[in-house]
Amino acid sequence: MARFTLPRDLYHGKGSIDALKDLIGKKAFVVVGGGSMKKFGFLDKVVANLEEAGMQVELFEGVEPDPSVETVKKGAKAMQQFEPDWIVSIGGGSPIDAAKAMWAFYEYPDTTFEDLCIPFNFPRLRTKAHFCAIPSTSGTATEVTAFSVITDYEKGIKYPLADFNITPDVAIVDPDLAETMPKKLTAHTGMDAMTHAIEAYVSTLNCDYTDPLALHAIKMVSEFLIDSYNGDSTARERMHNAQCLAGMAFSNALLGIVHSMAHKTGAAYSGGHIVHGCANAMYLPKVIKFNAVNETANKRYCDIAKFIGLEPTVDALISHINELNKKLDIPSCIKDYEGGIIDEKEFLDKLPNVAKLAVGDACTGSNPREITPEQMEKLLTCCYYDTEVNF
Repeated sequence: MARFTLPRDLYHGKGSIDALKDLIGKKAFVVVGGGSMKKFGFLDKVVANLEEAGMQVELFEGVEPDPSVETVKKGAKAMQQFEPDWIVSIGGGSPIDAAKAMWAFYEYPDTTFEDLCIPFNFPRLRTKAHFCAIPSTSGTATEVTAFSVITDYEKGIKYPLADFNITPDVAIVDPDLAETMPKKLTAHTGMDAMTHAIEAYVSTLNCDYTDPLALHAIKMVSEFLIDSYNGDSTARERMHNAQCLAGMAFSNALLGIVHSMAHKTGAAYSGGHIVHGCANAMYLPKVIKFNAVNETANKRYCDIAKFIGLEPTVDALISHINELNKKLDIPSCIKDYEGGIIDEKEFLDKLPNVAKLAVGDACTGSNPREITPEQMEKLLTCCYYDTEVNF
C-alpha cells in the first residue's frame, strides 16, 4: 500500500493571498523570515486578512536562512504562550520549514528533536492548530510537502525532517510574492525545483500519481526558468506553479542522493554555507551519471529527455542541465562555488565523515542506485573538482 498526501486546499494565482480571509479561527501565529515580506507589504497584507477573518495575530519574525534547532524551540515556546489555532508562515523555505517543526513542539512540548529526526516518526498533529503556508520563492515547495529541513549548527548538519503530519492544511501559491526574488535566488530555487522533479521521477517510490506531476514540472522548468531568471513576470508565475507541482511529486515519491549530498555538505565547512538549490544544481549532473548505471533509472532519465524534446539519452539530459546551470551563472563544482570559499584541505579532511552522513541521510533510501560510503566519497570528490563519474 502506498500513500499520496497533499494540502486540503491550495489557492493559486495572483491575489490568492486574500484567501486568508476565509480561515476560521481565533488566534493566528505568523512565522516569517527576514525583512523582505515586510518590505514589500505582504506581511501587512497577511495580518490584515487574518484580522478581517476575526483572528488575534502574533508575529514571530527573523527566522534565519537554514533555520536552527534553537530558532525552532524559541518559536515553539512563543506558540505555547500564545496558544494559536492557526499557524501561518510566509516567505521562503526557511520560515515555513521552521514553522513546521515549531508546530510539533507546540503540540507536544516533551518531544525531542532526536525523535523528530527519525523519518515518519512525528506525533499526530492538529490537536491544537492547523497550518497554512505561503511561499515567496519558487523552489522548495514546502507549502505542499511532508518535509522540513532544520540545521544543527553545533554539529554542522542539516536534518531533513519527514512526516505526512507536517504537510500543510492550506497552501497559498500567489505569484505576486515570487516577483520579489532577486536573480540569484531565482536561479537557485529554480534548479532546486528541477532536482525535486527529476529525483521524484526516478525514485524507487515513484508511481502513477507522482509521475505526471514530475514530468510536467520538469518541462515547465525547462521552458520558463531562464525567462524567469531574466525578469519575465509571466515566466515567474509559471515557475511558481512548476515548483509546486514538483513538490507534490517529491513529497509522495521522495527524493535521492542529490539531496542527501546537499543536506550534508550545506553546513559542513567553515568557509561558508553551500546554498541548497545551488548545491543541487551542481550535484545533479554527476548523480544522474552515477544512477544511470541502474537500468531502470537509465530508462527513466531517457524518458525525461524525450518528454522535454531532447534526444532520448542520459547524456542529452545531463547536457541540458549543464546548459541551464551555465545560463543561470551556477558553478559546475564545489571548488568554484562563490570564488572558492570551500577550502580544498578542509573538504578532503571532512570527506569520509560527510560521505558517511550523506549515505545515512533520509533521502538516500529512495535513490534508484544503492551507494556505499566509499562510492559517496568518490562522487563528492567528482562534485568538488568537476571530474568524470565512471564508477
